[in-house]
Amino acid sequence: METGKAESAHIGRARKRHLMRLQKQMALPPTDSFDKYTSPHVSGYKAKWIEIRRKTIADQLTAVKIAGTALAVLISLFAATHLLAGHIFPNVWILGMSIGDMSIDAAEARLLEIWDSQVQMQLIDGDRVWWVSPDDIGLQLDARATAERARSVGMAGIPFGYNVEPVVSADEVKAEAYLISLVNQINVKPYNAGFEWRGDQLIGVPGRAGYDLDINRTLSNLMQSPTDVVVLQQLDLVTSPVPPQVADPTPYLEQARQLTSQPFALNGYDPFRDESITWTTTREVATSWLEVSSTGLNLREDAITPFVEAQNAALHAAEANRFLDPIETAESLRQAIAQNQHSVAVRIRYHPTIYTVTTGDTGYRIARKTGIPFYLIQAANPGFDLSILSPEDTLQLPSRDVTVPLPPLNNKRIIVNLDTQYLVAYENGQQVFSWSISSGIEQAPTSPGIFQILSHEAVAYGSSYTLCGDTGCGQWEMQWFMGIYEVTPGLVNGFHGAVLLPNGAYLGGGNVGAPYTLGCVMSENNNAQLLFEWADEGTIVEIISGEFQPQSELGRDTIPQVIN
Repeated sequence: METGKAESAHIGRARKRHLMRLQKQMALPPTDSFDKYTSPHVSGYKAKWIEIRRKTIADQLTAVKIAGTALAVLISLFAATHLLAGHIFPNVWILGMSIGDMSIDAAEARLLEIWDSQVQMQLIDGDRVWWVSPDDIGLQLDARATAERARSVGMAGIPFGYNVEPVVSADEVKAEAYLISLVNQINVKPYNAGFEWRGDQLIGVPGRAGYDLDINRTLSNLMQSPTDVVVLQQLDLVTSPVPPQVADPTPYLEQARQLTSQPFALNGYDPFRDESITWTTTREVATSWLEVSSTGLNLREDAITPFVEAQNAALHAAEANRFLDPIETAESLRQAIAQNQHSVAVRIRYHPTIYTVTTGDTGYRIARKTGIPFYLIQAANPGFDLSILSPEDTLQLPSRDVTVPLPPLNNKRIIVNLDTQYLVAYENGQQVFSWSISSGIEQAPTSPGIFQILSHEAVAYGSSYTLCGDTGCGQWEMQWFMGIYEVTPGLVNGFHGAVLLPNGAYLGGGNVGAPYTLGCVMSENNNAQLLFEWADEGTIVEIISGEFQPQSELGRDTIPQVIN
C-alpha cells in the first residue's frame, strides 16, 4: 500500500511539472488546478508575468490603432486629392486602356483618339471575318459620358482593377447602309445542279444551298446591344439559307452530254476592222458553264466570267479600247445553249476614248478624222465650245459602237470612197457590185466613218432650206433609200437612187461620179435598186476618204491609193 502511495505522489508531481512547462510555452496563465499546488514564490512570479503580458498587448493595440488611423488619413487624403482634382481613380480600364489618374477632359480626349484610330470590330460569318471601324457600322462613342462613368466607380479598381463599359449608341440608317454595301461580299449564291467530266464519263453534280445576309435581323441585334458589340469587338452576321432552283441534274444529263461532247467556240467579230477572232474551249470548261435552272439547261454566269476576262486581257494587249461585253456575251451563250449549238457569235466592242487636239483641229474636222458624227462629239462634251479649240485640249469621244447600233452582219460590206466617188460591195469577201456614186457637196458633205444599213424605204422624201421660198419649202423624192447614219437626231443620210426635184428635174441631171447631194450617197437608179435589195439591215458601210483611212482589209485591198 505504501509503495502505491509513493508512486502516486511521484506521478502527480511529474504531471504538475509537465503542465507548468506547457503553460509557460503557451504564455497562458496557470489553471486553477495548478494554482493550488504552487508555492508563494511561484505565485508572485505569475502575477508579474501576467502584468507584463497585459501591458504588451495594450501597447500593441495602441500601435495598431495609430497605424489604422494614419492609413485612414492617408486614404482620405488620397481620395480627397482625386475628388478635388476631378481625376479618375487608379486601375480603371475602358476598351483595354487604363484611364486611371486622368482628368475627365483628358480621358475623353484619349478615348476619342483610341476609338478613331485603334478600335476595330469583326463582322463574323462562320469562318469568314471582315474587319471594320466602329464608324463603318454606325457605332458612336459618347466619350464624355464614358469618362464620367469611369470616375463614378471611385476606388473600385483598387487593387485588382475595374473595367467600365463604354457609353455607345448606334446609327441605324448608317449601319443598314453599310450592311447593304457588304451584300455582294457576304452572300453565297446557291449552286444549281451541274455536270462534270470524269474521264470519259459525264456525271451530274447535285445542287446545294447558298445563303443571303439577313440585314434586318443583323441590324436588330446591333441596335439592341451596341455596347456588347463594342466590348466583344464583334458582330455576328445573321444569314438565311437560299435553296438552289434545281438540285437534281439527272433529267438533263443526256442533253448536257450532247452539248459538251465537242469543243465550244465563241466567234468574235469586230465590225470596224472586219476582223473575226475565234476562241475555243475544252469540253471540261464548256461543261463548267452549264447549270440546270427552273427553265432547263442554262448558263452558269459566274463560271463564264473568268473566260471573258481572259479574252478581254488579250484584246486589250492588241488594242486597249476593244473588249467583250460580259452581259452581251452571256446572253449570246444562253441562246446558244437553249438552241443546243456548239458555237456562238459575239461582238467585239470599243470603249470611249480621249482625243487630244492638235494644231488645225476644229470640231468638224475631228468628226471627220474619227468617223464620229459631230453632234455625238458635242453630246459627249457638254459645256465645251467646239468652235474654240487649242492644241493639247482633250475631248471625250463616245464609243465607236454608237455608229453601229444594230447587230452587225459579218458577211456583207459596202466600201464607199469619197475621193474617187466609187462604191464596191462585198459578200463573204468576194466583190459583188462596183460603180460610181455621187456624194455630198462641199456645203453638205458626206461623213466618213464606219456605219451600217439602218432602214429601207423604196420611196423617201427630203427637203432643204435651199428649196424654201415665199410659198414655203419644197421637197424632193428619193428612190431606193437606205438610211446609214444620223447627221443630227432625226435627220438621216443614206444611200438612194434618182432624186426627183420639185421642179421636175433630177438632181445632177441624173448623173453620178461627182458630188451632187446634200450628204447622201447617190447611185444610178438601177444600181441603187440592186443595192437596196441586196443589203440587209445591219450590213456594214465603210466610207473612206483622205481624212478617214480604210479600217478593214477589204477597204485597203480594194482602194490601195487614197487621195490626200
